[in-house]
Amino acid sequence: MPMEYGHISGVAKPIARLVQGTVMVTSKELERSFALLDAVFELGGTTFDTAHGYGGGDCERTVGRWVRERGLRDQVVIIGKGAHPYNGRQRVTPEDITSDVNESLTRFGFDFIDLYLLHRDDPSKPVGPIVEVLNQHHQAGKIGAFGGSNWGSARIAEANAYAAANGLKPFVASSPNFSLAVQVKPPWEGCISISGPNGQSERDWYAANNMPIFPWSSLSGGFFSGRFRRDNLDSFDSYLDKLCVETYCVEPNFERLDRAEQLGHEKGLSIPQIATAYVLSYPLDIYPLVGCSTGEEFRANLAASAVKLTAAELAWLDLRADQR
Repeated sequence: MPMEYGHISGVAKPIARLVQGTVMVTSKELERSFALLDAVFELGGTTFDTAHGYGGGDCERTVGRWVRERGLRDQVVIIGKGAHPYNGRQRVTPEDITSDVNESLTRFGFDFIDLYLLHRDDPSKPVGPIVEVLNQHHQAGKIGAFGGSNWGSARIAEANAYAAANGLKPFVASSPNFSLAVQVKPPWEGCISISGPNGQSERDWYAANNMPIFPWSSLSGGFFSGRFRRDNLDSFDSYLDKLCVETYCVEPNFERLDRAEQLGHEKGLSIPQIATAYVLSYPLDIYPLVGCSTGEEFRANLAASAVKLTAAELAWLDLRADQR
């Protein structure tokens, strides 16, 4: 099944509807990392999500090396993120944004980053200087377009109102959490989710403003892997597994998982594929971030992207309706 693509203002190349995350890419396992990136690209995955903080910079260096050695810079879209808090210090400032942009470009070995997202927000900071410095880097050719990751819609609207009033480029994309499962609490400080009943007003804003979203953790931190069940939640030892238990493992989400399993049986799809299809079928301009470790995992996600769930199926899966 072919990859679907979309377009975002300020990014000349098409954006793959499934965006491969790169937090698992490392120079310590270069052959495995390159094999993963090769497999994703061969399946039409031309868009890759990175961040200044991933692997202490090793992720960006490794992705950049792959792109350069394969000669793919004109064919791939690189999403970069910066201004994440470090050591408890908020860093959504013009100085930190500038430092992160420049350092990321050096690590990549690139002249520009196609789409740059601020990894977190700091609502105590006024939006004006933030919008201005992002425009400066855009005008300098260092970033093609920009947006926010874990920014609430009200702050994005404030930033874009400032941009409109001052003849500047606006935010054109956002990366909140969105998945079939609903977070009981944010997995990390400063995270924004638009899932579930409490996220409806945010989703309505994105629909009304036609803003593309790149949802992270669209498979809910592994909750839809099938490993997490009601009777085994005290058996997990790893940090990320424990985080999934704390964030997602509550009865309403298990009911969603049960329904995903039932619908999957009917459609010949796995639980993760149904959870992926849920996100992609939602009536928004969506590009889910997926953290596939192998080409086969990416292929399974690609198969799920071909499944279009109905509005009735979406409502039944996320417990808004008792039948479909």
